[in-house]
Amino acid sequence: MENPELLTDLDVASTHQSAASRTKTVMKKLPEVTLAFWVMKIAATTLGETAGDLFAQTLKLGYFLTTIALFLIFVVTLVVQLRSRHYNPFFYWTVILSTSMAGTTMSDFMNRDASAKFLSNGATSLGWGPQGLGLGYPTGAAILISILLVIFAVWKVSGMTFQIRDIVTFRGEALFWSAILVSNTLGTSMGDFLSDSSGLGYLGGALLVSGALAVLLALMKVPMVPNVLLFWIAFVLTRPLGATAGDFLTKPVAKGGLNLGTAGSSAVLLAVLFGLMAYAHVQEKKNAVTLSEQEQPLTRQAG
Repeated sequence: MENPELLTDLDVASTHQSAASRTKTVMKKLPEVTLAFWVMKIAATTLGETAGDLFAQTLKLGYFLTTIALFLIFVVTLVVQLRSRHYNPFFYWTVILSTSMAGTTMSDFMNRDASAKFLSNGATSLGWGPQGLGLGYPTGAAILISILLVIFAVWKVSGMTFQIRDIVTFRGEALFWSAILVSNTLGTSMGDFLSDSSGLGYLGGALLVSGALAVLLALMKVPMVPNVLLFWIAFVLTRPLGATAGDFLTKPVAKGGLNLGTAGSSAVLLAVLFGLMAYAHVQEKKNAVTLSEQEQPLTRQAG
């Protein structure tokens, strides 16, 4: 070549592609949606149910105080996630866990009251402050659905993507986490309704939600059904699955549970979730190394 310093069009394209790949790697803030993602989501939401009940009911802090405390924890974990410059499984799943715990007590505070139906062992109160608004599951769910629809409407008007793997801006993440908090609270209301009021019981409620998730999985093969819509429906439904599973682990045998207790169940689920988070962290580092090795030849060629 007479001018070896000049790049061909293909070299330029490769350079741009490499730069775009590096930018996506740096800017990626949220995980890929895989089977492991859903396993961790169910584990986190089940732990959110048992841990929320541990603080509010077993330790008798009450729904009001526990909701305030867990919401503050959510804010702290969210700030850490938002300030992170790339996807970190420990940061991401800690926020998911905090939204699940806060969502549990937020739902309970909205829907329940101090009646004997919700307070066991002859208790007449639970912690300091209001015992609950007593709205009931249908009313609470209707309010939460309305809030969630408003969030999605604002999201749509903003023009930002609903594909979580492409969310890289602060505003996009803020909308995403707002929807996550409300959807986890809504899922708790749905799970408690199935367990407590529908007559299905804990196992029946879990089987019903599992069946609905199987239908969503089948709909993924239908081209006209947007996968983004299926994702958000599945995200909401995995919360009542976690809620019913958590109740099944902790509630008395007389009520259809295994009576393992909130403390023991939470400890086991926390160990499982941290193990999954550690595995995801290792896989993320491996993927980053692999991508870096793939980009090196392109960089050398471009230079």
